[in-house]
Amino acid sequence: MQTSHGVPVPDLLKANLLSPIALSFALGVVAKLLRSELTFPREIYVGLSLYLLFALGLHGGVELSHTSLQQILAPAGATLLLGVLTPVIAYAALRKFGRFSISDSAGVAAHYGSVSAVTFIAANEFVTGMGLTVEGFMPTLLTLLESPGIHIALGIGAIELGRAKSRDAANNGGGSTGPIGPDGLVLTGNGTPHGSVDWKETLREILTARTMILLVGGLIIGFLFGDRGWKQVGAFYDTASPTFRGALCLFILEMGLVAGERMGDLRKVGAFLLGFGILMPILFGGLGVLLGHFAGLSVGGCTVLAAMASSASYIAAPPAVRMNLPEANPSYSLTLALAITFPFNLLAGIPLYQRMAELLTR
Repeated sequence: MQTSHGVPVPDLLKANLLSPIALSFALGVVAKLLRSELTFPREIYVGLSLYLLFALGLHGGVELSHTSLQQILAPAGATLLLGVLTPVIAYAALRKFGRFSISDSAGVAAHYGSVSAVTFIAANEFVTGMGLTVEGFMPTLLTLLESPGIHIALGIGAIELGRAKSRDAANNGGGSTGPIGPDGLVLTGNGTPHGSVDWKETLREILTARTMILLVGGLIIGFLFGDRGWKQVGAFYDTASPTFRGALCLFILEMGLVAGERMGDLRKVGAFLLGFGILMPILFGGLGVLLGHFAGLSVGGCTVLAAMASSASYIAAPPAVRMNLPEANPSYSLTLALAITFPFNLLAGIPLYQRMAELLTR
């Protein structure tokens, strides 16, 4: 079987698995499983993430300066729709089929409603490596997908916890079966009672996080200085340059170390969450391909949008969930995001989404 570009599917998977990104990630996982002393100083890890995100924003801003509103309007609408659908579907699946608590379901849904910038970069690298082109405004879509899903998941959690409190009060003649917290809600878990969202503080935390500052700030700066300014800094910030790709490999190596450290948690999350961490990205990736296709994106653009939709945030979502749903178990969401979904997308998901996009364009 071959892709529409003449590359046999087994060779497509082989090319992805033997790419510098995949091999760097695998090295990190193996090193941690072997209990190697290999570690990344926090300063280096933070420095690499700052560089990668700012480069992504700058390059995307320059490309955005070449894009008309008409070109980006439909893809932006598709992206925002994904930001609504993914947390709703994730929450419903966890509650109905996994029988997880409201807080845990909403917490995981918030992670899957947002996006992993590293998965986005890896998808770009894979697609360009396969000789496909990607729309220059894709970093703009990345920023659009960063926060809506988090707010929707937290909103679902707040509404459902409020309903649970009301039902509990009604069933007990206006009383309660558990301790009431300072917000007037019944404590339904082992953590701090909760059921409302501090929207102002949540929005502030998300919008001022380094991911959003660097992506949005970089987009604005790149858009303003355009091609003229890009000539001065492009050699360092070009996302197709050896400098960027070398830094990405180091960052991915660190991500492998983090994922390897969480591999032991796989025994704790159970078979359902293991399946959720693989099947849900495939579903969301398929939605991304479909909506991207109808929005007029190329095969490469559909693949990258699918990778964005299928990814789970491990930077923006955790602090927002911790602040608004403190009783949610963070080991579920972080193990899913880092030890299951991220490796799956990196090793097999992205080629799968490209194949879906190619089949849809035939």
